[in-house]
Amino acid sequence: MIRLSKKADYGLIAATHMAQSWSEGWCSAKDIADAYCIPQPLMAKILQRMAKNGILVSQHGTRGGYSLARPPEKITAFEIVAAIDGPVLITSCVTTKGECIQSPRCNVREPLRKVNERVINALSEVTLSGMNDSSSGLVGIEGVQ
Repeated sequence: MIRLSKKADYGLIAATHMAQSWSEGWCSAKDIADAYCIPQPLMAKILQRMAKNGILVSQHGTRGGYSLARPPEKITAFEIVAAIDGPVLITSCVTTKGECIQSPRCNVREPLRKVNERVINALSEVTLSGMNDSSSGLVGIEGVQ
């Protein structure tokens, strides 16, 4: 089964929340965690990871928190998932280093590479601003309804 981790889900939720309130300024990990019933320590770790990967910026202090590093239309779902979960791979053989004992006679490596590429492309087409717009988002990406 191809599935995003719960941390990636929460990262997308948090980033979409920040996109909705982007003009209002900074969001705290506590505020986001409370709004979506997510454990605060987990949300703090997710936000820190996104900041480390350049998706968010952080500011310390009483008026601090996190904010998007770029406008919502410039941040993709792929960036967030990759920042939290690492490379998007449906199977290890789709990488250049991915080898297994079946490699010399494998008949699914190339088709799976193409599927992996489509998953990455689909996630790359979805921006935070698109996720906020119920008329867009994933709708319109081939095969997603």
